[in-house]
Amino acid sequence: MAIERVMAIERDESLFAKQQVVRLQALLELGRMIHSTIQLEEVLNTVLAIVVRELELDGAFFTHFPNTYGDVPDTTQTQPGWLSFPLHDKSGVTFTELVVIPPAGRTLTLDEVDFLQSLAIQSSVAIENARFHESTVKWHRIESDLANARQVQRSLLPQEMPHIPGYTVAIKQVTCYAVGGDYLDIVPPHEAGGPTTIVVADVAGKGLASAMVGASFRSAFRAMVNSGIPLLEIATRMNTLHWNEGEESRRRYVTAIFLQLDPATDSIDVINCGHNPAFLVIGCGESEKTTTQHIHASGTPVGMLPFSTYSVEKYSLPRGARLLLYTDGLTEVFRGEEEFGDARLLEAFIRCEAVSSEDVLESLWTALDNFSDGQEQADDMTAMVLLREA
Repeated sequence: MAIERVMAIERDESLFAKQQVVRLQALLELGRMIHSTIQLEEVLNTVLAIVVRELELDGAFFTHFPNTYGDVPDTTQTQPGWLSFPLHDKSGVTFTELVVIPPAGRTLTLDEVDFLQSLAIQSSVAIENARFHESTVKWHRIESDLANARQVQRSLLPQEMPHIPGYTVAIKQVTCYAVGGDYLDIVPPHEAGGPTTIVVADVAGKGLASAMVGASFRSAFRAMVNSGIPLLEIATRMNTLHWNEGEESRRRYVTAIFLQLDPATDSIDVINCGHNPAFLVIGCGESEKTTTQHIHASGTPVGMLPFSTYSVEKYSLPRGARLLLYTDGLTEVFRGEEEFGDARLLEAFIRCEAVSSEDVLESLWTALDNFSDGQEQADDMTAMVLLREA
């Protein structure tokens, strides 16, 4: 009897071991099926189909996901007899539950519950991988859209500088994101020798939304310039138009300097709408022979108030005069907590001995780079230099 009992125990243990091997093989095969795709919908549907088919259940579903399989009457209210198995992310937080619906009157065995718990663990990994893949695909799509937007925004900048007898002009722009809210434009005259219209502007905020406002600003500005509207009326109309666009546009008001250069009289008309002061330097760069003028704002930024008024200031440009228009990204370059500031920018502009507008800009950017010591900046930087040849 003792021998028979021992043999029976050995048979039971052998059968249990075989069952465990079969169960493990089944789990491995099911795991292979679950991980065979990185599409979230396919992973969810595969898991539910495996659960219902392998255990012959009525149905199954995931909470927080719309996916169901089999007979699922109402996923919003758990009913008696339903079992749920939590799925955790890598940090241990439950992000969904696998809910199974056994047939009426049937209770799952311990092996079946253990099987579902193991399957839930594998499903957690597969779903996390699929969600990560989905996020990566979306991010790549966003990156592609932003890259295209950046190309479009760059194409809106003047592609070549206009030929103005006796003058040189150069521009430079660096955005801190893929696209930015700085805007610069140069509209050549309708007729040779006529005035050239220039604007340097900065939309409040950064990123894609500000870039969209800048593009709208450009369209309106160019339409008005090409219609021959006087400079003061352009500034006034732009303010009214921007204000009437609504609350979102008002939050993204625009600081701007509008300028018209008349080479026939060697003079400029300037309107500063809440923008940084422009620098007009006359002289050879030596302090005793150099005069500087700050062209300050005569009114509020475009779109900030419904009835802003502006005034036109006129300046003569003798030989050798140089003008700098810029956005606040240049003065707000930081080294630690120290800001570059207006005074340093003006000093670098005065001391620059370059004879071309392009070289002046390069000299300014060198001064900014040297000051920041490689520190990453948080604002767009745009500048334009206008020189009257000596």
